[in-house]
Order: sequence, then structure tokens, then C-alpha cells
Amino acid sequence: MRPTHAKDHPASAPPRPMAAAPVASLARRPVADGGEGPGRTEAGPVASGPLPAGSAEVREVDADVPGAVGRMLDHVLAERLRRAWVADPLFAEELAERVARFTLQGGKRTRAQLVWWASRACGGRDPAAAAAALHIAAALELLQTCALVHDDVMDRASLRRGRPALHTDLTDRFAGEVGPERAVRFGQSAAVLAGDLALAWADDLVAESPLAPWTGVVVRRLWSDMRTEMVAGQYLDVQGQTTAARSLPRALRAARLKSALYSVERPLALGAAAAGADDLTLRRLCEAGRCVGMAFQLRDDLDDVFGDPLETGKACGGDIREGKATYLVAVARARAERAGDGAALGVLDRRLGDAALTGRGLDEVREVLVATGARAIVESKIDRLAAQGLRHFDGALLDPEGAGPLRGMLAAAAGTRPAEAGPDEAGPGEAGPGRAGPREPEPERAGPREAEPERAGPGEVGPEEVGPGEARPRDAVRRLRAAHGPYASGARGGAGSGR
Repeated sequence: MRPTHAKDHPASAPPRPMAAAPVASLARRPVADGGEGPGRTEAGPVASGPLPAGSAEVREVDADVPGAVGRMLDHVLAERLRRAWVADPLFAEELAERVARFTLQGGKRTRAQLVWWASRACGGRDPAAAAAALHIAAALELLQTCALVHDDVMDRASLRRGRPALHTDLTDRFAGEVGPERAVRFGQSAAVLAGDLALAWADDLVAESPLAPWTGVVVRRLWSDMRTEMVAGQYLDVQGQTTAARSLPRALRAARLKSALYSVERPLALGAAAAGADDLTLRRLCEAGRCVGMAFQLRDDLDDVFGDPLETGKACGGDIREGKATYLVAVARARAERAGDGAALGVLDRRLGDAALTGRGLDEVREVLVATGARAIVESKIDRLAAQGLRHFDGALLDPEGAGPLRGMLAAAAGTRPAEAGPDEAGPGEAGPGRAGPREPEPERAGPREAEPERAGPGEVGPEEVGPGEARPRDAVRRLRAAHGPYASGARGGAGSGR
């Protein structure tokens, strides 16, 4: 994932600034074992009770979800830092505190907000459900820290959120002592460990979430699958850049894993499961999240090439310079090949992966994306996915207290105003409330297999087969065995992972 892929999605309204203190300002006190000397301190909790104690406090969280998640992180990270100082002061000061600071200075906390509002929409009104949702929301923020820190190393990105990336910060810290080459290697290695630490803390939080036994089983399975999917999406991205794999199904699959699942569908499922949602409600939210997540990723791909940097917050052309095989580019290439347009293919071959891409070169790519019809096809697909996602959402029976804000977030993430694609807008042959429509049609005049929903390959699970956050495990394993023979008989990877 490039940095912008792992970012938080826009909410229906900008979140309030989070009142989380930098790690350096956390209260400290002497270590209980009596150790003295430099560094022999521990971070004490800055909040005595970040969890709601009653229904009134639950509604207070509604008014500022990012702030509540920030307070939860404050409380949790203070305890983790205390343990880190006990383990080793040098490790705590140079690595653990950087992980905590990075997390506390996080972005919009959109995944965390999706968890909270999904829980509220599924009837999570009591303090126990709220506590579970906040634990999971905070865990997602730590998982996002892991993803971003590792992303920056793999993408060799020097900045993150306007500050030096974590590996850059550590490199600069030691460059004067050990020389630039060794400092770079150290910074990258330490950043890998920092991401691992954030992941460990995230898993701890999920394990500590106050859940009923069966609910805990469902939540942990969803969490486990999400972790696997996140790594799978990242691997497809890296492997695709290395091998120049550019097929349409491959591009869609990577987008689904990296955005539709990790950024939208799984957070919705986790929040709903934590509130004890029934299977039908969970299924509807998963269907909505998958469509909205895909729409968001495709819009992000378009904005990377055609967007206004003042609005998107990033320079144009990053995907092209990095050689990303996005769905947008894959459609353009497929249509150019079918039309025998050698000039268009030549532009794509020259410009895709050109780290020194100029503004003129980017304009050439834009012209190809427009002339081949790729831009129009992707725009049309985004519109259909957004409408389909909101129809799935409107088909679920939800608590109005949470449903309204959650729908607004999904509409904004899909690039749709909340009033659009409402429950009464389904046309002939489309899905209305509570029922799934037919497989999404190809865009008008699209070529074979262009811009169509991803079909499942051997051992994979197609969109229509996905239930409440899970694939049908036995069917998936049978397909694995049939496709790959006896070597797959003991496998539990891919679609059957952990099922």
C-alpha cells in the first residue's frame, strides 16, 4: 500500500481535533521496583476512566468519537509504555514512545468511527457494548500505525502527515553517529520492529475487549481474517509492481483487499459483531461496506491522476510514478489493446513506473485515460458501486441513533451525498431495500471482462458467497483441494483462513 491507500477515509463532517497529548507529555512516576537513574521512569495513565459508565456517557461519545478513541488510546498506551520501560528503558524511549506518539497523532480515525457507529446502529447502547467498540476502535488505530510505518519503509516515503516518517526520524537520529548508510539501514530495520510492536499492541487490545464468549469468538475471527487480508493486499501491490502484473481481475482483487475489506467492510463487521448483530444485519453491512470500499478506492485512483492537490492533499501522479497497476490503468490498457492503439500503449509503457515523470508526461497519461474511455468507465463503476452499497445499507434493520451518522460516513466515503441513492431510488432490475440485485453489469460499450466485478478464482470466494464477515469455509477448502491437489488438503490459507 502506498501511503494514500492506507489513509483514513473522509467522514461526513471533519472530526474535531483529538485532545491526545504527545507521548513526551505523559505523566511519569518512579518505577515500582525502586530503580533509579536516567530513563528509570514509567508512563502513568493520563485518563482514569475512558470508558462510558452509562447511556448518557455513550451519547457523549457520539458527539466526539475521534476524541473518545483518542482518550482510549491515551489510557492504553500509557500502560503499554509503562511495561516497555520495565522491559528496557532504551527500547521504551527510542522505539515504543515513537509508536505511541505516531498513533496518538493519528488522522481522521475513520475506521475507528466506522466501528463505533456500526455498533451503535446495531443497538449498542449499553456501556459494555460501548467499551468493546472503543477497545476494537483503538486496536484498529494501532493496526493502522503498523500498516503506515511499514508502508513508508516499502515505498521509501520520507514524510508522513507532514512530519518525517518514523524510519526517517530514526535514520536522522543516528546519521551523525554511524554514518548515512548504516543509519538508513538501522532506520528501516527499527521501523519494521515498530510496526510489529504496534501490531502486537493491537492484538492485545482485541484480546482484552470485554465481550461475551461467543461474541468474542466472532470478533477474533473477523480480526484474524482482516489481518491476513491486509497483508495479502500489500503483497499483491508489491508483487504487481515488481512483475508488472496488470490484469483487470488482479487490480480489482488488490483494491478489494486493501480498501473494500480492510478500510470499510471489516470495521463495519467488527462494530456490528461487538454489538451482537444478527447474521442478516451483519451480511447487509458487509455488502454495503464492500461496495463503498471499492467505490472509495476507485475514486482515490482517479483523484491520484485527475484530482486537485489542494483538495486531495497529495501531489498528482504518484500511482503512475510508482508503477501501480491500478484498475484505472488496467482498463485503459485493455481497451487500447483491443483497439490496437499502439500509441496509447506506448504512452502507458513509457510513463508507468517513471519516477522522474514530468507534468507533461502526466498529461500524456491523462489523455490516454480519457481517450480510451477508462476514466468514464471507472466513474460509472464508482456511481453504481456507491448506489449499490447504500441500497444494501438501507436494507438492514438498524437503530436510527447510529444508522444516520453511519450512512452519512458511507455516502461520503463513496463520494455520494447522504441524500443520494436512497432506499426508494432503486430502478427496474436493481436491488431495493432488503434484497440483493443481480451481478453488477459491465459499463456500456466496455470490452470483454472490462470493469466487471471480480470473479472468484480457484480457492477464492466470490462476492455473492460472502456472508456475515465470513466465506463458506468448507466450499472454499473443497475448491482449494480440487484446484491444487493434495498439497492443499491441509491448507487453511486464502478464503478458508481460520474458518
